[in-house]
Amino acid sequence: MDNRIVLALYKGNRSGKWYSPSVLQARLGDWLIRKFTRSPYSHCEIAVNKGNGQYDCYSASLRDGGVRMKTMPLPADKWDLIPVNQQDAYIDVLNYFAQTRGKPYDFIGACGVILGIKGSLKKWFCSEWCAAALGLQYPDRYSPQALANWLRQPE
Repeated sequence: MDNRIVLALYKGNRSGKWYSPSVLQARLGDWLIRKFTRSPYSHCEIAVNKGNGQYDCYSASLRDGGVRMKTMPLPADKWDLIPVNQQDAYIDVLNYFAQTRGKPYDFIGACGVILGIKGSLKKWFCSEWCAAALGLQYPDRYSPQALANWLRQPE
């Protein structure tokens, strides 16, 4: 088990001037995801604590164009962190990232969590990618909240 690995769940709002088209689009997208999944979370990442307030974050992101790693802070006012207590989680995440890096974002698949439709086998949405990297069956069925619920279950 590597206690540096967490599931990071986004509960914030995009920073910036509210009237900016990109900020409006991001905030609307976050709101819609939260509304339809009945959750405070609109996105998730598997994050590795670098020990200096920065995290290497692995996920699929619509804003960033698909599967990527991004180093960033995860301030508590915007992110909830849940420890990933799985043996070899760090190695599993790195291996899965190596296999899927650069794959496109699956917008249809993300909608499929709500509508019950299948997405693409060659594209990924955030919670699907995180669930698959953690070795879960049927990763396309997980929303950020469902993944949080799974990790919070007692062992």
